[in-house]
This record gives sequence, structure tokens and C-alpha cells, in this order.
Amino acid sequence: MAQPATILLVDDEQDIIKLMEIYFGNEGYRVLTASDGIEALEQLKREPIDLIILDVMMPNMDGIEACMKIREEQKMPIIMLSAKSMDIDKITGLSIGADDYVTKPFNPLELVARAKSQLRRYHTFNEGREQKEHEWVIDDLVINTDTHEVWVDEQPVRLTPREFAVLELLARHQGSVLSMEQIYRQVWKEEFMESNNTVMVHIRKIREKIEIDSKHPKFIQTVWGVGYKMIKP
Repeated sequence: MAQPATILLVDDEQDIIKLMEIYFGNEGYRVLTASDGIEALEQLKREPIDLIILDVMMPNMDGIEACMKIREEQKMPIIMLSAKSMDIDKITGLSIGADDYVTKPFNPLELVARAKSQLRRYHTFNEGREQKEHEWVIDDLVINTDTHEVWVDEQPVRLTPREFAVLELLARHQGSVLSMEQIYRQVWKEEFMESNNTVMVHIRKIREKIEIDSKHPKFIQTVWGVGYKMIKP
């Protein structure tokens, strides 16, 4: 028999914790709790966690900082909870590594449904999906070098041939910084001029298509004064 998924609930409001424990427990999930980010990180050291529901506003260590620390080593789905409903707050949460964002007050049944969806996507797409020789899988970004197709969060992304070539080059050198000259020479096969901003323009267009917030990119990072690099999971 398959083991039930373990969900870590992180919130300093005990009424919310108790309510969520009931709903997730009724669905057969194993539930662990923490009252702040520090406790959550300690739980992660002791227990295998399948999904985290993480409140933003907490004492000692808030959800934003906790999410960033979790993402340094862990890939399980994270759903952020917050009383803030502004778009910029949602963008901040998603851009630092959260997979979903739910505004308080929330419908417990909706939260359970979102958690189920994230768990299903994580296990079927990130773990169960076999990476092929001609594919690069970087978190929820998939680059197929055979078909020249790109997906982000299972949604297709349309890139021009040049944009795809730049993205593929960065993916093949994950974690390494490539200068604009290196990128230009390999993609355009021409001599690079210092005043040429072609690479910069293409990077901006790629980010607009694959990033949640192109001003705070997750996949393609700028190393000031040096060049660009693709994150390495």
C-alpha cells in the first residue's frame, strides 16, 4: 500500500493550523505542523515532506525567507498563504520559488484541491516523467532540443529560432557564466562588437516568455559585468 503524502502546515495562527489539520487529515494525508519558518526548516531536517503550505507573515522567520532557504535544497511544492492580495505580493511569492499563492481568508476545500493538484503535478511531471536524451529539465522548464519545443509549468512557450538557440546554449552550460561575446559567437557565428546589444535584447525577450516576473528572473540570471547563466537545480 502506498504511503500517504506528508504535508507540512506552517502558520502562527493555531486556529488555521487546527482547521487545516482536520481537512487534510480527512483526506488521508499525514500532517505535520510548525509555527514559523525556523520550526519548518527543523521539520524538513527530520522528516520527508511532500508539500508545504507556508504562511507569509510569521514571527522569527517569515514565509518569504523560509521559502528561499527551502528552495536552496528542496523541490517539493510550496503553497504560500497571505492576507495580502496585491498582485505584487503574489508575484514576489511565486518568483522566489512558491508554486501557488492563496489569499486569506480561504476556502479549506479549495486549499485541499490546490494541494492535490500540486502533488499530482509534482509526482507525475517532476518525478515520474522520464527525461530524454534530447531534453533539458530545469525545475518546471523543459527544453526539447529535438523538436525545438519549450514548456514552463507544462504550458508551451513559443520562441524564435534564435531565442531557442540562446536558451539551449545556456541550458547546456547550466551553472556556468557565459559572456555576451561567447553567446553571440556561438549562436550568430559572427564576430562580436562591444556596442552590439543583440544578446541582451534576446535574453530580455526570452525572460518575458519563460519567467513569472522577468524583472526578477528565476531561470536566467545576470552576473553583472560578466554575462548570463542558467540556474543549475
